Amino acid sequence: MSTQEMKSKPNVARSAVWVVIVGIIFIAANLRAPLTSVGPLVGLIRDDVHISNTLAGMITTLPLLAFALFSPIVPKLGRRFGVEGIILISIILLTFGVILRSFSGIGTLYIGTAVLGLAISVSNVLLPSLIKREFPRQIGLMTGVYSISMNLLGAIASGISVPIAVGLGVGWRGALGIWAILSLVSVLFWLPQMKRRNRETATIQNKSADSSVNIWRSALAWQVTLFMGLQSTFFYVLITWLPEILKQQGISSDQAGWFLSVMQLALLPFTFIVPIIAGRMSSQRLLVTITAILLLMGTLGLLYGSANFIVWWIIMLGIGGGFAFSLSMMFFGLRTENAQQAAELSGMAQSVGYLLAAIGPTLFGYLHDATDSWTVPLLLLVCASILLFVFGLGAARNRSIGSKATIPPSNTPPKAK
Repeated sequence: MSTQEMKSKPNVARSAVWVVIVGIIFIAANLRAPLTSVGPLVGLIRDDVHISNTLAGMITTLPLLAFALFSPIVPKLGRRFGVEGIILISIILLTFGVILRSFSGIGTLYIGTAVLGLAISVSNVLLPSLIKREFPRQIGLMTGVYSISMNLLGAIASGISVPIAVGLGVGWRGALGIWAILSLVSVLFWLPQMKRRNRETATIQNKSADSSVNIWRSALAWQVTLFMGLQSTFFYVLITWLPEILKQQGISSDQAGWFLSVMQLALLPFTFIVPIIAGRMSSQRLLVTITAILLLMGTLGLLYGSANFIVWWIIMLGIGGGFAFSLSMMFFGLRTENAQQAAELSGMAQSVGYLLAAIGPTLFGYLHDATDSWTVPLLLLVCASILLFVFGLGAARNRSIGSKATIPPSNTPPKAK
């Protein structure tokens, strides 16, 4: 090898790392915006297509059911066909689902929603595994990058949905369909990943597969799964119904949509900071405790607190949600020993967890229809915050699945692949 070739090798390595990082950022940006854009528009959709609150809740529930049904299959598809290729196909499918959902008619609304749910489930499962494979020494930092990209676009989507639908006069269909542009751009930024696939990646995947264990028999895996499900339940219930709860308290549709954005903006710094802190702790029980307290106080504030402090209750819910989401994503890497095991745990947690979460928005809408009040539904979230604390304490133990030995925190200095 010539001297010039030796000098250029570090630059090539750095370039390859940045290609991966940019690709992850753009894929993550698609994982919440198509879903969070629905909440502020639920009233418009319900009135336009003449459906009940229960059926309106199904617009959010359908993707969660898709996550639950498809997530266990995703790790096997990634192992067989390659993680990069499966993610590329999923983003193309996501574009199709977003466009289909925006056509007129109840049928295409629900079919398109189910299709985009299947597409999002792929990256939901495989991105944590990809991060563990490509950045094993900086899981916390990269989980933060992935999380903040996802949640930033999710917050923007909530805030601009009503202004686009009403202000620009394109209706709820145009406000939902606009996110096909983001997914198309993401396809272009992910294409370079296909050139990176090589024998080294395949070897890593095979070694990981050989060392996998049956996580379905692990108590720790179930604790991670239930923690994941409860935090998802909180998030998707609030994304779907918080604007309606606020409107019943006399807040306009525009303001309610922006309050939903405030909740998501409040969680943004913590989706970046919490993974880094969690990766440096031997046990994350303190973070779990803070999470449960914030969610409990925010929910009780919506129930019994003064309307003058409503923005503070929403900020508490946002910060608590940021803690909860970040911890659930970190547990996939911290509680496993290799990339394939992380994919299997991610698939299990998102399958069972999102099945649990799928009940939330529909049940919330049903309870409101039955009682003509938000009190009983919000009390349900109070119970969920308590259960999240219980299962979170177990998930935060300094153990790894398949091993009784403690594992060191992920605080080793970053090293580029």
